[in-house]
Amino acid sequence: MAKILILIGGHLCTAPRPQKEAEALANARHQVTVCGFWFDPELVKRDRLLVADKKWKFEPIVDFQPTHRLKNWGVRLQGRLAKERFQRFGTFSPTLLGYGAKAMLKAAYQVNANLTIVHSEAGLWVGNQLLDKGFRVGVDFEDWFSKDLLPEALTTRPTAQLAALERRLARECTYCLTTSHAMAEAMADAYQEPKPTVIYNVFPWAEREQIDGQKRDRLNPKEPSIHWFSQTIGPGRGLETLFLALPHLKTPVEIHLRGNYPESARQWLEALVPCEWRDRIFIHPTVPNTELLSRIAEHDIGLALECPDIPSRNFTITNKLFQYLQAGLAVIATSTLGQKEVLSQIPTSSRLIVGDNPKTLTQALNDLLQNPEKLIAAKSAALQAAKDKFNWESQVETLLRVTERAISK
Repeated sequence: MAKILILIGGHLCTAPRPQKEAEALANARHQVTVCGFWFDPELVKRDRLLVADKKWKFEPIVDFQPTHRLKNWGVRLQGRLAKERFQRFGTFSPTLLGYGAKAMLKAAYQVNANLTIVHSEAGLWVGNQLLDKGFRVGVDFEDWFSKDLLPEALTTRPTAQLAALERRLARECTYCLTTSHAMAEAMADAYQEPKPTVIYNVFPWAEREQIDGQKRDRLNPKEPSIHWFSQTIGPGRGLETLFLALPHLKTPVEIHLRGNYPESARQWLEALVPCEWRDRIFIHPTVPNTELLSRIAEHDIGLALECPDIPSRNFTITNKLFQYLQAGLAVIATSTLGQKEVLSQIPTSSRLIVGDNPKTLTQALNDLLQNPEKLIAAKSAALQAAKDKFNWESQVETLLRVTERAISK
């Protein structure tokens, strides 16, 4: 049995991959602690519920909830000053990678684990610091952080430093994971380092037993329903393409969007939605992890409209795609390299479209909506693929093998 520490950059409930990682390692009788940060009181409640009956534990490194105003003000000031120094002088600070990077490192020193696994941008810096001190470090490249934004958003982004941190972790960490073969091959080629081990962002097939069978989202069960979700509703997530496609649909349909919905997003969305579709678009807040599969399963088609112009988004495979399969939804996805890697294996379950192209999205939607037998067949194929191949149960053996190799190194 080993002491294992998993470091994340936020709330536990918004980090499904580290949750599954912790569960698998704890079931293998390792002593597992996940450390992250608290920001939102509602998400704190979800975090506590998540670990109530677990063999592993979650501990917040720093509590940034609104009640701690003085602390929050100080942290934000540090972040702003770090960005200004970087823009003016090119001075790198770990604060650029996220709130609490130094606190994360301190927590890792205190736990003194046999293996410390890092996930977030700040974790890349922490992992490098730990390597300097002779710690065993693992890295899970959920995203390719140095290639995760469009060029116009990179003015305060220390991409060169991020790439250097990634390269060293890829070279020196025996426990080195990522989310797709496309990502693994691209990173190995870019850094001339060994190819990371691929663990898909899939979910336990056994979770389907928790589906409640209720209809809390849909108003008219006789009409097809389209579902899209993300942590936040806003631009750059494919919704612009969806709104441009809506006037050309030939079948009445409900559109359900789920995610945090700030006022800025509300103004942006309302300006883009065609007037005749406003009463057919429904906005839902995020829900606890235990309820999400039930809400997705209410619908018929899941949209995964990732942007292929951002390298990280092009190579990775998001949670939502696998959750659509697990819920038994037909999938319409942009033809990123990551999504193509999975969906090309199950073509009857899905439609791959050109990114940022309303015409191809319209064609894919009409093809399914106007042919009920195709939609039924696509939903059935998606569910069968999740049962046979794309489930967490199929990934655990690989995860444990990598862990044992890292611990015994």
